[in-house]
Amino acid sequence: MSGSIVITNARILILGGDRPKRGPTASDIGAIENGSVHVQDGRIVAVEHGALEVPGARVIDARGRVVMPGFVDAHTHACWAGDRLDEWELKQRGATYLEILESGGGIMSTVRSVRNASEDELAASLLDRLNAMLREGTTSVEVKSGYGLSTEDELKMLGAIERAAHQWKGRVSPTACIGHAKDPERADFVGYTINETLPAIHERFPGITIDGYCEQGAWSVDETVRLFEAAKAIGHPLRIHADQFNALGMLERAIDLGALSVDHLEATNPGSLEQLAHSETMGVMLPCSGFHVDGRYGDGRSFIDHGGALVIATNTNPGSAPCLSVPMSIALATRHLGITAHEAIVACTANSAALLGYDDVGSLEPGKRADLVMLRHQDERQLGYEFGGSHCDLVMVNGEIVVDFV
Repeated sequence: MSGSIVITNARILILGGDRPKRGPTASDIGAIENGSVHVQDGRIVAVEHGALEVPGARVIDARGRVVMPGFVDAHTHACWAGDRLDEWELKQRGATYLEILESGGGIMSTVRSVRNASEDELAASLLDRLNAMLREGTTSVEVKSGYGLSTEDELKMLGAIERAAHQWKGRVSPTACIGHAKDPERADFVGYTINETLPAIHERFPGITIDGYCEQGAWSVDETVRLFEAAKAIGHPLRIHADQFNALGMLERAIDLGALSVDHLEATNPGSLEQLAHSETMGVMLPCSGFHVDGRYGDGRSFIDHGGALVIATNTNPGSAPCLSVPMSIALATRHLGITAHEAIVACTANSAALLGYDDVGSLEPGKRADLVMLRHQDERQLGYEFGGSHCDLVMVNGEIVVDFV
């Protein structure tokens, strides 16, 4: 943590108020022109119009640039080993994502690499990616396991995530994605996961969110529900990947189970999307996957218009979304989800913080943790308009400046 810092002459996006933001409030950024932010010992002390005089403070003149909360990337698979460059070439020659998955590639190829990697190696590679994300303005991030597919290797992944989190300047929210895929070499993999892996995860990481991937070639609806009912019974929150390629009915079951979120939603039919919007379960859309995989995207416009609480995230992973940049997700969201730049900004700050249960980040309000970015822009809509390149002139985490091009 730093001492005292005042950022002045800034366009400040507060993003305060009730969370998550829905419907009419989904674009509520709470902008202040010519404002100042005072940070003291890691916390925001004041956000005001005009100048702030704080004796002894370091003063940073924003020169009209935008100061806003750091990005909260609420859906990533940033812990992995190996790469999928050979499969990328197969895709370029016409193979589909599901065809690669069903032939033993995709997730399973990364599983083999993760099993061959040590916890030290996984932690080191994750830390490299986290630092790259930090340079893009991400100050909080969710990281899933899911490439182990055995009790030992899932615990190894979660251990690596925990270790990297202790070394990173930002904040990491771990998720146990133990229903990610099925190991074809293990009989009754679903029973094994529920009866052995889940209890082991519960013992070492009580209360951690449990996630799964319900899709053709992965976990069925009934299998996912079995896992989720067992996890919920022992106190674990739930999230689910659903409707990426096929709408199998998991979205409706997730709502009934009280899941925190349903993620992907590219194949969701209008009626189900409206049902999700009217529920307490949040919708997470991942436009980097549509960009990289098959050109399909969730209907963010309809979801917000029906009152849904929208989150957008990178889905950083080695197969379907090799992207570490939340600003790239914003640029894609404004083009393909039908939402505005302001709605996209809310979806990866205030709303994503709410999804992860972080009440002290995602907005710039007195008393909150000083996680913020200064853009090189004087208009935040450039995040939606411009794509590629760095958008951040300054990144602050817990009151410490970690990226500084001012």
